[in-house]
Amino acid sequence: MSILQILHYPDPRLRNVAAPVSTVDDDIRRLVDDMFDTMYDAPGIGLAATQVNVHRRLLVADVSDSRSEPVCLINPVIATSSGADQMEEGCLSLPGVFEAVERANYIEVQAQDQYGQPIELEADGLLAVCIQHEIDHLDGKLFVDYLSQLKRTRIRKKLEKIQKQSS
Repeated sequence: MSILQILHYPDPRLRNVAAPVSTVDDDIRRLVDDMFDTMYDAPGIGLAATQVNVHRRLLVADVSDSRSEPVCLINPVIATSSGADQMEEGCLSLPGVFEAVERANYIEVQAQDQYGQPIELEADGLLAVCIQHEIDHLDGKLFVDYLSQLKRTRIRKKLEKIQKQSS
């Protein structure tokens, strides 16, 4: 297993739209394992392949405190959604940034698992928010896109300053 490098905002590669996974093979399963290792090491609760510069429609998540409920979704599609809640979100690609975002509080997702088998998943609360957040990454969208231009500019400048200081 490997810890992968996570891209940080405003890296333009985070805006790439991920391509569908055509075949779930050993390389994809290895990527899934590496993404789980990377997410847990960060530590985070979700990670999209786009964030590790792999532009394929794949995400991993685990919102449990015990890291015992891993979810892998390949080619995920939100079939239905309902309700709305505002929840503070963070992102491994925007370290130290947390802002309130409104999202559906219940979703049904169709995808494939890490073995290529079709799955349907119902999610609510934090897991629903996490999956929507990660699917946004696969579409080249970041949670800061839901914020005002002023907030986005402040966040970008803050993160650019931190990156310059750490270089």
